[in-house]
Amino acid sequence: MIQWYVLSLFLYFPEDKSEYIPAAISFMIFFIACIITFRFIVIYSRKEEEKSKELEKRILEQKDQNGTAK
Repeated sequence: MIQWYVLSLFLYFPEDKSEYIPAAISFMIFFIACIITFRFIVIYSRKEEEKSKELEKRILEQKDQNGTAK
């Protein structure tokens, strides 16, 4: 009995299905924002990866030049 009461606090299925419209709209807004944010993070990560590879390449080239000059 108490389990049903606790679950009924969180579950709500309205008879009027138009109450789902605001929830669907806000869900779509946040879902699209999540996709855009994820894509931004992936693109930024790729740029940072390229920068780090270039930096690593320059460091190794300098190390090779300094090692052969001695």
